[in-house]
Amino acid sequence: MLSRVNHKNFVNLIGYYEEDEPFNRMIVFEYAPNGTLFQHLHVKEMEHLDWSARMRIIMGIACCLQYMHHDLNPPVSHSNLNSHNIFLTDDYADTIADISFLPQDSSKSKSLGNNELVHSTLAPLADVGTNVYCFGILLLEIIFGKLQYSKEQGINYMIDPTLKSFKNNELDLICEIIQECIQPNPRQRPTMKDITSKLREVIAISPDQAIRRLSLLWWVELEILSIEVT
Repeated sequence: MLSRVNHKNFVNLIGYYEEDEPFNRMIVFEYAPNGTLFQHLHVKEMEHLDWSARMRIIMGIACCLQYMHHDLNPPVSHSNLNSHNIFLTDDYADTIADISFLPQDSSKSKSLGNNELVHSTLAPLADVGTNVYCFGILLLEIIFGKLQYSKEQGINYMIDPTLKSFKNNELDLICEIIQECIQPNPRQRPTMKDITSKLREVIAISPDQAIRRLSLLWWVELEILSIEVT
């Protein structure tokens, strides 16, 4: 399932290793040196992200989810979408990871606010509506620093205090998308294709700009590593 997701904003699956004596299993992914989105949003010692960096991350996540929902056949959704599973590259592009590899058990689903249920692995099309809901909650966290949401509390438009500046038109759009994504009825939620279309109308970041920029230094490091291995 993971090897089917071939998108530059999804963590690259490098390989799989197994050994029987001693028993060992390992899945190898590319290294994202700047930690997780959660750390940059909530850990005081980490470098905080400015407005443009957050818009780039949002665009990258949206484009990757659109690919997963609309370009793959059959479609899949990332059913454990949260800031712990968003890793940042050396130039702070986002790579979405799914690091839950236990067999799926519908009797042990995880519960979100608003009675949403998500499983611990990449899920089939039936969970796309939940995936969109999770994306809305992730937007709340990225812009407002909120870790939880409840219908009773509603959306409190107190922007993350670590943000020194922001663009009003982009903020208005994000708030509109959040409201649409967290609709109680999944049928009333937008598709990821609808969401990326709206984002691209207002946010001046193309899908190509949202992916990792490969620098000359990166290629040099890769060549050094390959020589050391051989």
